[in-house]
Amino acid sequence: QVQLVESGGGLVQAGGSLRISCAASGSIFSINAMGWYRQGPGKERELVALIADGGTTVYADSVKGRFTCSRMSKNTVYLQMNSLKPEDTGVYYCNARMGSYERWGQGTLVTVSS
Repeated sequence: QVQLVESGGGLVQAGGSLRISCAASGSIFSINAMGWYRQGPGKERELVALIADGGTTVYADSVKGRFTCSRMSKNTVYLQMNSLKPEDTGVYYCNARMGSYERWGQGTLVTVSS
């Protein structure tokens, strides 16, 4: 089993920056990709960024050029968010993939004020 714990959410003004982190524990050897999803008010959960073990990273079009997803180790993933916009507001969920399985963190709230 893999457990995920996010940290670093909060309130920031539009144009500001924030970094959120996710630490995995448990059977981390089985993880082959980690990343972030978000769910804004009244919206469905959507992919923000996902980084595979080999370093290949995919981003949502809405965050390209502003967000950077990185993995400093097998069990830690970060999301650096710059030039934040009010529409970036939402609960950000860490996601870890182990083949056909995936695990979710509890989510961390990011609020961007205008």
